[in-house]
Amino acid sequence: MSYTVNLVEDEQSLNELLTKYLQSEGWIVTSFLNGTDAINKLTPSPHIWILDIMLPDIDGYTIIKEIKKQDPAVPVIFISARDADIDRVLGLELGSSDYISKPFLPRELIIRVKKLLELVYKNDRPKASPLLSPYEVYEELREVYKNGVSITLTSKEFDLLLLFIKNKGHAFSREDILVKIWGDNYFGTDRVVDDLVRRLRKKMPELKVETIYGFGYRMAKG
Repeated sequence: MSYTVNLVEDEQSLNELLTKYLQSEGWIVTSFLNGTDAINKLTPSPHIWILDIMLPDIDGYTIIKEIKKQDPAVPVIFISARDADIDRVLGLELGSSDYISKPFLPRELIIRVKKLLELVYKNDRPKASPLLSPYEVYEELREVYKNGVSITLTSKEFDLLLLFIKNKGHAFSREDILVKIWGDNYFGTDRVVDDLVRRLRKKMPELKVETIYGFGYRMAKG
């Protein structure tokens, strides 16, 4: 799911690094280098805030108070160079959901954000297709996951995946797939179908897509 994340971190190099890591998960990230800009952008509320405590203008405690006034339910992760128990306790009292001390590995932050998003928004997530274990396919969102990790598919790759899922056991000729994925007006070789299937298999190696030599493809029922 394409979650929205607001990141407040005054150290520019760290801000840019964390932004890249968060965006690599497919999330929409808005980053701020100071508290004033963050407070001026409280709406619309993101799915999660990542908030440095020690900022040059307004401290994180002041910001979280304003965040919670606007949206009491939105989760907040505090990050800080200080590893003091009082900071953790005060953060919890003000409504933070987690606390991570600097220095930390960006991947650790990603893991914590994922777990928190899943915990908070699990009931809001559309139901995944139960027909494609171990993959989770969200048709409405046009997203695919395996073990919580997003698999990026092109539009036609996703269309082909849905065609196979909804027609397990049905054999499609290359011409059938051309019409259903590219449309009646496509002009070109049917070898684009082979390339599309090849790319889908590479990204989702556990798909049970069978080649029917001289004809086309089908997804196995089992």
